[in-house]
Order: sequence, then structure tokens, then C-alpha cells
Amino acid sequence: MSRIGKKPITIPEGVTVTLEGTHIVVKGPKGTLERDLNQNVNVKIDGNVINVTVDNDKLYGNLHGLTRTLIANMIEGVVNEFTKTLEINGVGYRAQKQGNKLVMNLGYSHQVIMDAPEGITYDVPNQNTVIVRGINKEVVGQTAAVVRSKRPPEVYKGKGIKYDYEHIRRKEGKTGK
Repeated sequence: MSRIGKKPITIPEGVTVTLEGTHIVVKGPKGTLERDLNQNVNVKIDGNVINVTVDNDKLYGNLHGLTRTLIANMIEGVVNEFTKTLEINGVGYRAQKQGNKLVMNLGYSHQVIMDAPEGITYDVPNQNTVIVRGINKEVVGQTAAVVRSKRPPEVYKGKGIKYDYEHIRRKEGKTGK
């Protein structure tokens, strides 16, 4: 039995969770999220507590903790937005926001322009920092990964886009004779 899956999920004030068969809808102050769950996972709502169980723990035990975490992340997202912070390092590398687009100068011969996916907003507090915000944790993480992939950090000078918590292991350059 999954240790994470056994934990009950408490529904905070201002959040409504509706379950129609295997389709769950979570509404909160920040927005609405929907998801189709696996049919072998049982979700029960008792007042303001959600419990997740599985039919056969041997076959579907791996879905137990996953489903509980997905539902908990949906509830967390509609109450507090998820964010990922990216840092841009390099001479002449910068970002700016134009409407709902992110425009970046990353040392290429052209600007890199990225549209914000639905439910995602970009914040650019300064030209070297990009904050990706949204209520869906998966989309926020994927969008941040796509932004980072436009110029991943390189190991010799540390130039590129990195997460704020990421540490780049630097390599020593060539040595002369």
C-alpha cells in the first residue's frame, strides 16, 4: 500500500471538488482544473476530505500515490499558483514581455519569441529573470523546460537559461603549454 496514497486530502475553504465517475473537477479562486482518473482508482469525497484507494494493490499500487498527488496538486494550484523562476546569464542575453509573449535575446541572429500557453503567464521583473506562473503544475513545469531549452546553460562560461535553484558545474577551459 502506498504511503502517500493513504494520506487524506483536505479541501480548503473556497474550493469545490466534484466527481462524476472518473472525471474530477476542482474549482477555486484562481480557476478551474479538470482531469480524467484511471478507472481502477477509487476516489471518495467525505465532507471536506478526499480519500484515494485502489481495487487491487498488486496491479494498481503504482497509481495509488500518483492519483492522490495529482488531486492534491490540482487543489493546491487553484488556491495558490505554481511558479518556476528562470535566470538568464550572458552578455547581451535578456528577456522582455510584450503582451502575453516572451521575447528573448539569447545570442542568436534573431529574437526568440514564445507565446504563453493557455493558463500560463510570464512575469519579467528584470531583464535577466523570467517567472512562469499558472495553476496547472504540469503545464508550468513543461513551459519552464521549453523556455530553458532555447539556450541551456553551458559549462565553460555559465551562459544560458537556468532555474534559480540550479547549480551549473563549471569546467576548466583549455590550458596553454
